[in-house]
Amino acid sequence: MAAGSPARHEVPAIDAAAMTAARWADRLVRAAREREAARWVAFLEPIPDRLRDEDLPGLRATARRARAAYGAKDSIRDALPGELTEPFRDAIDILLREIARHELRR
Repeated sequence: MAAGSPARHEVPAIDAAAMTAARWADRLVRAAREREAARWVAFLEPIPDRLRDEDLPGLRATARRARAAYGAKDSIRDALPGELTEPFRDAIDILLREIARHELRR
């Protein structure tokens, strides 16, 4: 845990948002494996556990990395189904907003 940063369980909105995003990330990893999308498997594999376990500063970095999968020219949307990619994107966006709100209150 970073100095001056609360434990995740002390910020329930962030913890809940991260856990929701982790569940969607698990689904994306499974879908990428089923489609043999090796590049996306490699990109996505570490994300669910990081979303579950990171401290707040690490969680922000992981969420930003996950959000980077939605690039203008190279996007996870092109390889995996929208019924998985869109809820994951939304969950990551909610997580990033919760982190920003927490940082503003500090």
